[in-house]
Amino acid sequence: MQETEKIWMNGELVDWADARVHVGTHGLHYGTGVFEGIRCYDTDRGPAVFRLIDHLQRLETSAKLLYMQLPYSVEELRGACFDVIGACGLSDLYIRPIAFYGYGELGVHTGDNPVDVVVMCFPWGAYLGEEGQREGITAMVSSWRRVGPNTIPHAAKATGVYLNSMLATHEARRAGYDEAILLTEDGYIADGPGETIFMVKNGTLFTPDLSSSILPGITRDSIIQIAQDLGHTVVEKPLIRTDLYTADEVFMTGTATEVAPLRSIDEHEIGVGPVTLALQQAYADTVRGRSEHWSQWLDLAASRAGA
Repeated sequence: MQETEKIWMNGELVDWADARVHVGTHGLHYGTGVFEGIRCYDTDRGPAVFRLIDHLQRLETSAKLLYMQLPYSVEELRGACFDVIGACGLSDLYIRPIAFYGYGELGVHTGDNPVDVVVMCFPWGAYLGEEGQREGITAMVSSWRRVGPNTIPHAAKATGVYLNSMLATHEARRAGYDEAILLTEDGYIADGPGETIFMVKNGTLFTPDLSSSILPGITRDSIIQIAQDLGHTVVEKPLIRTDLYTADEVFMTGTATEVAPLRSIDEHEIGVGPVTLALQQAYADTVRGRSEHWSQWLDLAASRAGA
């Protein structure tokens, strides 16, 4: 991680090295936190954050599902994001807002523990590598199953949920693959550790529906809308692993990942196809302000400075 100048912490900008919490923090022991991953891009009109309000509204929803009352409004958190972007002095950034139950009681119940809120940002390139973006990545179906909807609310982007993702990622990397694919307990395709999955068959896009224990992905929603704008039909339905093996194309999406082609799954060669590449380019044009059609998705730093 490349350090930047400042981190926004509970309403104040502090030096990177001074952003500290107590070792008795509730969220550290029990995973009682929620977070977002957001990207800021360098555009011709200056730094622009992609779908910032949507991300912060999802953060608020995630908090509610953990019985957490955020001490800041969505608009205040938007301001915090731009404050830390300005303090970092960079344009291409990954932004990580996180809220967690802080220091106080250490029982499982959160009691009257405070809710700490932090926003940090730092440069972060392609999550699965620049080569993976061009040539495609390899994936395996993990032996770990995606956490069920009645185990932990999958609509919450909660810190504790990502133990599930960490285990699947470690398994895949140890086996020599770039990424993992998780199934539901019923054996249907869920998602990747930090990505949603799409496949292309005869020109139609398919993706698991939200009942498959997946996070309501903001990049997923963006790709569905962009694909439809390009004339593709998008079908949300349960998928099984052989659907992926026999697909014409498969790709993963996410804020960190953006659009990453899957060239093989469980040693089944798929390759990188034209639909994936077209969507990858359209997404890049959108987030970097080169497409006027979806310009409403960009939140410009300059617009806040003039507010």
